[in-house]
Parts: sequence; structure tokens; C-alpha cells
Amino acid sequence: MGLRDLLPETLFGAKQEVVELPEEEEQMERVNVRIENLTGMVDVDRFERLLREGNILFLKTKQLQRQDLGQFQLAVQKLKRVSHNYGFDLAGTEEGYLVVTPKFAKVVRE
Repeated sequence: MGLRDLLPETLFGAKQEVVELPEEEEQMERVNVRIENLTGMVDVDRFERLLREGNILFLKTKQLQRQDLGQFQLAVQKLKRVSHNYGFDLAGTEEGYLVVTPKFAKVVRE
């Protein structure tokens, strides 16, 4: 029994096998971007559910602002509280939209 018997054959250049591993494709999870209308306080619970599911929301607010400014302000305050509690990011635009993102995404403000 010699040294060659104790050590693997590949150290001595005898047999070499090439093993091909199957390529694994990265499964990228899709993120949905939804455009919704903010019509009042009742919508905030639905928006909360959508955000916890991982959706990014663009909320149209102009119609509610024109109809009932007080209701709009209450809905935005509730949305701010929910966003703070769950770590969502909330930003308004000049065009009358609110952008709300789940905690894995942030709105860049410049």
C-alpha cells in the first residue's frame, strides 16, 4: 500500500471528471404598481392591505380635494398614521397624487 492508494487520484492527474451543474435562473419577484382613487376614509383600510401585499400605490386625490377638503385631510392623516405604523413611505406630488410604497421601497426626495 503506497501513498497513491491513500490520496485521491485527482492529485496525481489520473482521472478527472467534468461535472456540469444546471443553471439556476433568478426568480425576480414582480412588484405591482397600482393607480387608485382616494375617495374617503373607507379606502385607507384597502390601501393598507394592498401595501402589506407589496404593491406600490399612486393615489389620485384631486377629486376628493375638490369635493370635500375636510374628508381629504382626515383620509391623509389616517394614511400617514398607517404609513408610520407599518414603515410605509408616503409622498405627495404637485399633480395631486400621493405615492405610497411598502417598507422595501423608498421615495427619493430631492
